[in-house]
Amino acid sequence: MFYVHMLLLLAVIFIGIRYGGVAFGLFGGLGVSIMAFVFGIAPGSPPVTVMLIILAVVAASATLEATGGLKLLVKFAEKLLRKHPDHIVFLGPLCTYFLTVLVGTGHSVYPLLPVIYDVAYKKGIRPERPMAIATVASQMGITASPIAAAAAVVIATSMENGLELSLISVLLVTIPATLTGVLVACAWSLKRGKDLDKDPEFQARLQDPEFKASLVDADIEHTNKDGKDPIASRGLTVFLLGILMVIVVAMFGDVLLPEKVGMSKAIQFLMLAVGGIILLVTNIDPKKIVSSNVFSAGMTAVVIIFGIAWLSDTIIGHHKSYLVSQISDMVNLYPWTFAIAMFVVSAFLKSQAAVLTIMLPLGFSLGIPPAVLIGVLPACYAYFFFPFYPSDLAAISFDRTGTTRIGKYILNHSFLMPGFIGVIVATTTGYFISMAIN
Repeated sequence: MFYVHMLLLLAVIFIGIRYGGVAFGLFGGLGVSIMAFVFGIAPGSPPVTVMLIILAVVAASATLEATGGLKLLVKFAEKLLRKHPDHIVFLGPLCTYFLTVLVGTGHSVYPLLPVIYDVAYKKGIRPERPMAIATVASQMGITASPIAAAAAVVIATSMENGLELSLISVLLVTIPATLTGVLVACAWSLKRGKDLDKDPEFQARLQDPEFKASLVDADIEHTNKDGKDPIASRGLTVFLLGILMVIVVAMFGDVLLPEKVGMSKAIQFLMLAVGGIILLVTNIDPKKIVSSNVFSAGMTAVVIIFGIAWLSDTIIGHHKSYLVSQISDMVNLYPWTFAIAMFVVSAFLKSQAAVLTIMLPLGFSLGIPPAVLIGVLPACYAYFFFPFYPSDLAAISFDRTGTTRIGKYILNHSFLMPGFIGVIVATTTGYFISMAIN
């Protein structure tokens, strides 16, 4: 019956891929219903703690976006990119990486993609080089963010398994590991593909006057124009101070927090408080918060995790003894192989938080040392494998030269090699760092 139930899970995932977005969560709920009414299996537990943390973080980040603070961050990044166009292959991805680290979501990459393209093309640099790794870097920054859903899953899951890992112990591994992965992938991207003036395919297309005219948009909005927005500045200042407060509490929680208040709860009320303070100091219309892009993306993530993680918990919980007996010997002998399992799951499930929600409890059940689980966290990002993630599609559409693309055979696309290099290097680096310090 385990294989029958796994077929049900795979069917839900593949149908979810077809519809996209919240469909993963909705069909996950359908799967739980089938498990209960058709197979007579009691549903597992939905990841309530994780969902609450995501809700709190999304509320704060969406409030920041409503103030214009997110655009202000993009403005700072654009100034840097246009000031140093020669280094766009490194600076573009680093900007998208750190933007994700700060705001906790990879969806913050969209405003920067047209800027990266514009800077690269005007400098004569093949746009594929910075743009492909820029979208990959924006997703790799998730496990390095103190307020991303992935960190929330790690903290909540460890607590549920009787081992409350500190946020700092996780970030000390994930930040240097993912940053190393991004830098190595950037270095590889420096010489990828032919220069535009030597690319016969691009030169042939350049003979079309309409194509040539489309390469540069005279009306592109430059966010580095002069002008100050006090509301955005106040909102961004409060948000950054809030992130700093989360880090301070993570470091000195035993002193600052009341007794029996864990870090998972602290993140929830702290991030809600950050949103509330931003609202007070900026006096923005709360309606703008719920209509923001960050809020929409965040709520989608909550529904996805609610349904698909609930179905996975139901199946894994029911067959836990069988699973442990089948793979415990291999995992005990080679615990790093757990990274491969996470990578495979992530290739189909386009949410790092959802992957960790599903896989980390299994990892604890298998007796994998916490140091190993922390070290291989970067492996929870593999949805670059199929080039249909929104940020990947956005990069393709913003690159008017056509160098950032999906190949004839689907898998020979622009994001595959930067993704593999970045994740493999990050996971390997994270593993050795974690084993050394834990």
